[in-house]
Amino acid sequence: MTPALLIQMEEINPQLREFIVDYCTKYKIRKVDPGTLSLDTSIDLDLDIVDIEIDLFLAEFAEAFRIDLSKFSWYKYGYPTGSASVKVIRTVFGYKAKWVKRLSNRLYKPRFRVSNLQDAVVSGKLL
Repeated sequence: MTPALLIQMEEINPQLREFIVDYCTKYKIRKVDPGTLSLDTSIDLDLDIVDIEIDLFLAEFAEAFRIDLSKFSWYKYGYPTGSASVKVIRTVFGYKAKWVKRLSNRLYKPRFRVSNLQDAVVSGKLL
């Protein structure tokens, strides 16, 4: 594979990127820079969409992209509940520094990533 083709495979679908940014802006969750989103971006840790918000997010995602959610279960990922420790660290130190992100990843293991959404957009099903 050529490097250009490999990079294209690793890019987020532009409509998906726009959906995530618009969703976070609409619900005032977190200001998201579209350039920082990657397939490795965690929905629950990096974007802080957890608990009931994640269910609303998935419902709007499924509606916007016509995704079949009938076989989706949180059993595979574990329900993202967030972490009080991570919230305190973010409040005190912000979330831009690399050490804060590394510490947050140690305290709370991300459960759901943009790559899962990208796979759903491609296949039409979220599994």
